[in-house]
Amino acid sequence: MASTKVKTDTPTNGVAKEVTAFSKEQYLKWYEDMLLMRRFEERAGQLYGQQKIKGFCHLYIGQEAVVAGAMSATRHADAWITAYRDHAHALGKGTSARAVMAELYAKATGCSKGKGGSMHMFDSANNFYGGHGIVGGQIPLGAGIAFAEKYKGTDNVCLCSMGDGATRQGALHEAFNMAMLWKLPVIFIIENNNYAMGTSVSRTSNVTDLQKIGLSYDMPSASVDGMTVEAVHNALDIAVKHARAGNGPYLLEMETYRYKGHSMSDPAKYRTKEEVESYKAQDPIEKVLKTLLDNKWASQEDIDAINLRVNDVVEDSVQFAEASPYPDASELYKDVYMQDDYPYIVEN
Repeated sequence: MASTKVKTDTPTNGVAKEVTAFSKEQYLKWYEDMLLMRRFEERAGQLYGQQKIKGFCHLYIGQEAVVAGAMSATRHADAWITAYRDHAHALGKGTSARAVMAELYAKATGCSKGKGGSMHMFDSANNFYGGHGIVGGQIPLGAGIAFAEKYKGTDNVCLCSMGDGATRQGALHEAFNMAMLWKLPVIFIIENNNYAMGTSVSRTSNVTDLQKIGLSYDMPSASVDGMTVEAVHNALDIAVKHARAGNGPYLLEMETYRYKGHSMSDPAKYRTKEEVESYKAQDPIEKVLKTLLDNKWASQEDIDAINLRVNDVVEDSVQFAEASPYPDASELYKDVYMQDDYPYIVEN
């Protein structure tokens, strides 16, 4: 998408910051992409209530700017690995809504063949490597993916997302140390939505400015307005260029917010209605819509057409999932071991 660099600022940490003016086409894409994430998640929540979707289900509503801004600042060949709030990440990387919805339904046509469910989306064709249910488990894996890219001599980077709760895991510190030691091309992204399940950051960490975690490793880091897609894009653009140039990892704290509870079973009574409404007033989709309308880059008819198109995609994904078969019982032991590589594993 077309964009123009208009000026350079120097923040307090001394890292140059380019500010970008974006095109009409970019705003239209951001709007449609974020709206698809929002409508998909809203529909998933409805279907969970109808018991069409079972197991765990963590919705991304409110955080869409993080995925949309990251996608516009990276390229398809770049990898992304994340935690279990992963539906929007898969959609952002190019996984079809059909494949994501079918996975939620545990159907064979899902992106993980119906075996992973909500927390374990996977799509290697689009360089999306999960979806991981173990808190913080994806952090060393993200460093490992970056190591592989460096070993192969590419200039691809790996985005490694985590929630604010995962920053208390020991695996983070081991991964950060190795990533800096070996100058791995990985961008660590803390999606700080203020709560680890139902516990606020201030109750679990002496350091509430989470981007400071990178300081002890001399890792360049920054806090970013994760409710504003332009800010996310600009921060990722800097971090990605840094990593592609061989300078090693970067840490970005995306200050964002989820409108729903931690999961579908969470009534979120640990926060006030006023707090939630204060964040909804900063809604990332509404900000992009306002920019489109204020600049007369889209008419209300144009917006209505996008809304209809997105709704059609979501409803088509539901119909596809409903009509798809469940995995055959013969699939139970497949994809557990790579038996061609491990000949000592024998079938009974």
